[in-house]
Amino acid sequence: MISFQNLRFMSGAGVLALAATLPSVVVAQDTEILSEPAAEEEVNAIVVTGTRIQRPEAATATPIVAITSENIVQSGVTNVTELLTQTPALFNSEANFDAAGSQARTGAAGVNLLNLRNLGANRTLVLVDGRRHVAGVSGEAAVDINTIPVGLIERVDVLTGGVSSVYGADGVSGVVNFIMRRDFEGVDIRAQGGMSDFDDAGSLFLSATVGKNFADDRANIALSYEFRKDDRVGFGDRPSGRYEADRLVRNPNDIPDDPNIPDNIFLNRLGYAESSPGGALIIDESFSPVFGGDGRPYDPGTFLPQSNFLAVGGDNTPIADYQGDLQAGTEHHAFNAFFNYEISPDLRFFAEGKYVKSDNFTVAQPSFDFATYISEDNPLIPDTVRAAGLGTYGGLFFNRDNFDLGTRNENFERDLYRTVVGFDGNISDRVRFEASYVYGRNDTTYVSTNQRIEDRYFAALDVVDVGQFTTGTPNGVFDCRVNVDGGAIADAGNFNYGEAPQTFQPGECVPLNLFGEGVASQAALDFVLTDTSNEYRIEQHVANAFITGDFGNYFELPGGAVNFAFGAEYRKEKSNFRPDDISTQVTDFDPNSGVLADLALLADESGSFDVWEVFGEINVPILSDRPFFELLEFTVAGRYSDYSTVGSTEAWSVNGQWAPIRDIRFRGGYSESVRAPNITELFAPRTGTFAFFDDPCSPVNRNQGTSFRQANCAALINGLGADFDTFDPSLDPQSSASREGIFSGNPELSEETATTWTAGVIVQPSFVPGLLITADWYDIRLSDAVRTPSLDETAEFCVDSETLDNVFCDRISREQGTGYISSFILGPQNVAFVETAGADLTVSYRFEPGDGDLGTFNLSGTVGYLDKFEFLPANGGTVDQERGEIGYPEWSGVADLTWNLDNISLNYGVRYVGEQLRYEIDQIAADPDIAAPDVIELDNRFVHDLRAEFRTDNEQASFFLGVNNLSNELPSRGSASQPVGWLGRFFYAGVRINTDSLGF
Repeated sequence: MISFQNLRFMSGAGVLALAATLPSVVVAQDTEILSEPAAEEEVNAIVVTGTRIQRPEAATATPIVAITSENIVQSGVTNVTELLTQTPALFNSEANFDAAGSQARTGAAGVNLLNLRNLGANRTLVLVDGRRHVAGVSGEAAVDINTIPVGLIERVDVLTGGVSSVYGADGVSGVVNFIMRRDFEGVDIRAQGGMSDFDDAGSLFLSATVGKNFADDRANIALSYEFRKDDRVGFGDRPSGRYEADRLVRNPNDIPDDPNIPDNIFLNRLGYAESSPGGALIIDESFSPVFGGDGRPYDPGTFLPQSNFLAVGGDNTPIADYQGDLQAGTEHHAFNAFFNYEISPDLRFFAEGKYVKSDNFTVAQPSFDFATYISEDNPLIPDTVRAAGLGTYGGLFFNRDNFDLGTRNENFERDLYRTVVGFDGNISDRVRFEASYVYGRNDTTYVSTNQRIEDRYFAALDVVDVGQFTTGTPNGVFDCRVNVDGGAIADAGNFNYGEAPQTFQPGECVPLNLFGEGVASQAALDFVLTDTSNEYRIEQHVANAFITGDFGNYFELPGGAVNFAFGAEYRKEKSNFRPDDISTQVTDFDPNSGVLADLALLADESGSFDVWEVFGEINVPILSDRPFFELLEFTVAGRYSDYSTVGSTEAWSVNGQWAPIRDIRFRGGYSESVRAPNITELFAPRTGTFAFFDDPCSPVNRNQGTSFRQANCAALINGLGADFDTFDPSLDPQSSASREGIFSGNPELSEETATTWTAGVIVQPSFVPGLLITADWYDIRLSDAVRTPSLDETAEFCVDSETLDNVFCDRISREQGTGYISSFILGPQNVAFVETAGADLTVSYRFEPGDGDLGTFNLSGTVGYLDKFEFLPANGGTVDQERGEIGYPEWSGVADLTWNLDNISLNYGVRYVGEQLRYEIDQIAADPDIAAPDVIELDNRFVHDLRAEFRTDNEQASFFLGVNNLSNELPSRGSASQPVGWLGRFFYAGVRINTDSLGF
């Protein structure tokens, strides 16, 4: 009987021979793909990511790239997502920049999500040791990679292609499988610190793992603790986020449009026109500010037409101040415990537990006022303003960016728990089993600060002199009008709110002074502002059991025994989001509005689903060890699922390999995968939302759509009583602000379907020992994709369709007389398709020049080519060609060279990002002079990394230091993070101590 020790189940092991390495994302090539058959008494069966069949060789028909623990250490990067984004397949994943400030999803600051092949985080299945992991975001299935301890990772397998037949729904683009260290014995301690060349982005990392075998080596226990801290970095901390930074805006010297002059040019010192942190006061018919909030004359700078109400210079609020963070402040503590016990040679019990505590903080935007009215009764109006005359409006209007009221920041506390228990072992000498149960829970609380309570805010602005109001004689006592007049209307003098008080009683209001910056009293701020505390809990239960083996005891084919794996799984997912009570409080006068001025109305979101599944795989080795058929085999897999939401689904795949000789192997596969809608897509209640809007009917956008846009826009705007010839939404101060609308889920959604085929070749020439080359083509088509068109997309589809009689126009409301957007409705539908194709080429070469006295060299690289990415966002829309645009470079790649000699290791890595267009392809086609040729395209970039490590003679301790981005490549002009990220040159150093025993 094959012993348990020789058949230890290690999910995902063995693909190292197939994976090429990455820059600082490198996999050592130690074994050959077609190795000599193992002796019968030493058959180390393994399971490869993408199949549950255990096999004695490392070859697989599905293309996999692997990143090892040593690669992670050598990279100097302690955030695994930042490292994985260097791989072409994960190029557009949501790393630190995407999880900070205004870029972050609501309730997801500090969360890092993987995005495989640009198909979205919700279509990228993330596993840990081949098992599912609880999600990181409420209502979704995507895993927060920050909750996977870096120091325990043995390897990360990245597999392209549908894997629903093996692992179930969600993996329509592929799977990222984190293989964790097992049976650890000894001590492993790693400490590292780093900082950027800008003296910011400080990073601290500490991991400590101890493990011990006992009970005659039949049992093992390992404990691990990991700490990681990354400092917050604001936009203004970097040159690209400062007032002096260049940004692309509409060329003021090209209005009306001259095809020989670029439409957009770089300008700096940009601000939001006619708005200021201290206030911009409007008192006459020009409806432009004449005074600042402190009563001094207002400098408007130079207004930029058709640029979303921007201006150059003056007293205007710099747009740079509004951007928030480049990186959230994060702190993670991870505790892990592993235990396994060999009950008998054929039965093992295993268990693991994990607790991760995460704290995140990020700064977002302040609140703002546009055309807020103040009655002349207000005694706080500066004397210089009052002297200039308030008769035109009987008062004044003000625009203001309320930084002194506090920015709307987010503080997160996350507690994640995960437990795995199970048994595995041998049923016979050719059949094994595993049964496991996984429970995961994510408890998150996040506080959003400095939210304005609308009735209180406007009541506090309506200030009167009590003596003047009651007797006609001023007495210098200032109070809210609502406290004096009895409070039928919260702001009867200004009528910005115009309704009765709802969240307070007359007599409680505290006057608020906004004439100048930083002049408001703390009492007033306490009255008008509140912090909201929101909570969500995500829970996951997974019970899985399968058997795997072969039919060798009964029959064998010329290529060997037929392998199989059959099993069943039950999974339940539950998500419960509970916003702060005040966030759900509806106004008495509008059922679609809440009492908070700057936060759309929220509601509790709760939902769950479960799924019962059966699955199976058969691997058929047709021929082996014959002329022209060193290997010929195919694998068939299938899965049947029964969801409580979408009903039954089927997924299947067929893969094959043919090696005519030992030096070359051809592989390919075809699969059909599914993704069931997540909880938010299905069950999100009707709630408010905010979105920025770039009107497709504005003068600058009319010629950037289909041939129908111009005529449809004219009919739409003229039909509302506005004049299309003079229609320019950029003249509206609200054009630079986000708009309020409605979002709701859709319980009628059905599953998505993806068909994928891959074809590739593996070359390992016997005449060049140590060389491995793989080349794989992939083609993925996603149908019935669940898609929520954005506000911009919905507006574009409305006017880019053949007529205005379409569902998209029905979802947007515009004001009669002006044509400006007033509200919108968004929601998910099974209405999109995506088709993408490309190739990955990997090379790995390990060699020792001469007799080895010069050391060992490891050279490796991966190149990604994107052949197409076509996206139809919704029915009735137009196909969007994404290849070559930002986030979709045609070419990208990484390469790496490591030299080891005695106690020294030197590593050089280089990353390449190809050219990318600043504008969409259809925009450039419709408007060739949209910008100068050298501006339209972001140039390609190379990023260079260096690292050195020095080890003790017994190799139990080492010291390392390095620099990433040696040449300090920074974002392109006018960009905050593209094309190579915002971080710049980064220095780090650290120590590592490891032993293979505890000494007792």
